[in-house]
Amino acid sequence: MTTGHVFIATSLDGYIARPDGDIGWLLARDDPNEDHGYDAFIADKDAIVMGRGSYEKVATFDPWPYDRPVLVLSRQLAGTPVPDRLRGKVRFAGLAPPEAMRVLEQEGARRVYVDGGQVVQAFLRAGLVEDMVITTVPVLIGSGRPLFGALPADRDLSLVASRSFPSGLVQTTYRVLP
Repeated sequence: MTTGHVFIATSLDGYIARPDGDIGWLLARDDPNEDHGYDAFIADKDAIVMGRGSYEKVATFDPWPYDRPVLVLSRQLAGTPVPDRLRGKVRFAGLAPPEAMRVLEQEGARRVYVDGGQVVQAFLRAGLVEDMVITTVPVLIGSGRPLFGALPADRDLSLVASRSFPSGLVQTTYRVLP
């Protein structure tokens, strides 16, 4: 069975980006001398699933930061061509989370990195997230795109680990209980 795994940063007030998608508040606080564990996290992932907002932000990075196939879930982008520089690296699909996971499983993916606020929320609602690594940045940005949204019922979590960094970031790992 293919499982979903989250690795994401949020402001102390729960936002992953400003209303316009800006993440400058996060990048300004990234200390290159601190290992926040991303390389260890991504090492055993076979694919990445993200939403349009995350894709549009990451697509501005040069070079492209991922060495795994990326599936962008977006009804708006589905059926549109992938930019030339990302051909073979990215594809667009208007799939719901369960269908996306079935497609990835048929392609041999076992562990999938799930990224982006709305996509994380949709995968949580569908019961497709196994664990989450959430790094809290010590800043209040006041408004923006929230990491979490409405759920049909409580989702219980089990604390796996928590650690802090000299920069003030706090990283918490949770297992999502069935």
